[in-house]
Amino acid sequence: MFISIILPTLNEADNLRRLLPYLQTNAEGYSFEMIVVDAMSSDDTVAVATQLGARVILCQRRNRAVQMNAGARAALGDVLYFVHADTIPPPCFAADINAEIAAGTIMGCYRYRFDSPSRLLRFNAYFTRFPFLWCQGGDKTFFIRRCAFEAMGGYDERFVIMEEYDFLRRAMKRYPLRILAGQVVVSARKYDQNSWLRVQLANAGAFLLFRLRVDPVLIKRFYYACLRHPKANVKTDAAAEVR
Repeated sequence: MFISIILPTLNEADNLRRLLPYLQTNAEGYSFEMIVVDAMSSDDTVAVATQLGARVILCQRRNRAVQMNAGARAALGDVLYFVHADTIPPPCFAADINAEIAAGTIMGCYRYRFDSPSRLLRFNAYFTRFPFLWCQGGDKTFFIRRCAFEAMGGYDERFVIMEEYDFLRRAMKRYPLRILAGQVVVSARKYDQNSWLRVQLANAGAFLLFRLRVDPVLIKRFYYACLRHPKANVKTDAAAEVR
């Protein structure tokens, strides 16, 4: 089984310095590749990714759906594993994915926990064990058989936000989503920059607009208006997300 690990990036050099060696070390003994799809970062993301053994694809559009589709098209593997640059999968991720695919799983993800001792964030993370759509999101990381991903038409590139929710909304009608017991470690930086309540209200509002099929551009505008984004840490379309 060959796993293509696809990482959409925008100014993620610091995170890649930690993540890429970690992925290599813990996938040792398995067949895999790392593909960084970069949306024209202004830092040294591309240089770091290249130095650390990833194959780099440059993407002119700062849109994570576009980036992940580009990574999937370039992938050599028969399993695609989408990972955010600021998340850390469990050390056993390669073994887990191989075992799940061998057992017939079509697509799956992990639960997660935040890199924070906050009780409120532990409360949030608890719900990531459930299969409801509102409990999903790209932070959990996501693996899928390539044939199934292609059968679904990949990510809808109109979604400048909520692209993973849209994909799962469609895919879960056709394939069961397997949620593994392991936990991905997720950055709490959004909560550090805002209050817990502010982020929850932004999330809830964005998800409601998504369910009402509001234009994704308007959802993104609403979501970013709700939150504080210090200039140094702003993520544009390439990494827009709802946690």
